[in-house]
Amino acid sequence: MNDSLVRLLFLMHLASTLFMVGLIWFVQVVHYPLFAQTGTSAFTQYEQTHTRLTARVVAPIMLVEVGSGLLLLWFRPSPISNLQCVTGLILLGVIWLSTLFIQIPCHDELSKCFDPVVHRRLVSTNWLRTAVWSLRGLLVLWMVWSMTSDYFPPLS
Repeated sequence: MNDSLVRLLFLMHLASTLFMVGLIWFVQVVHYPLFAQTGTSAFTQYEQTHTRLTARVVAPIMLVEVGSGLLLLWFRPSPISNLQCVTGLILLGVIWLSTLFIQIPCHDELSKCFDPVVHRRLVSTNWLRTAVWSLRGLLVLWMVWSMTSDYFPPLS
């Protein structure tokens, strides 16, 4: 793969990760807590619509993030270490497992009716994804630092 395509691959990875970091913080701090304010009569329809629309936004970005992360193992810019790439994929594994086995089941239960216990579980367990995506954000910024450190003179 030529250098321009490798750079594009990395930029796709950087953009998708940073997008998800911002989104997960919004969801964690604003969106999920507001579920409790929707009202029980309207909640089922709200949750079903939320899940459908959120999937349209999140699924493509998550696929770009994991796909570009996998490709970076084979086509990584030389300043980025294999350790950085593998660590990023491990963190993605934690995010995906949490999504599949914790958050999606909570949303499935909430799509039937609002349950304050399930809602609290969704909000509290989503802190794991928020923390791990935040670590991924720091990791991709470290990758940027690794790639650009030769272009900036040391601070004196």
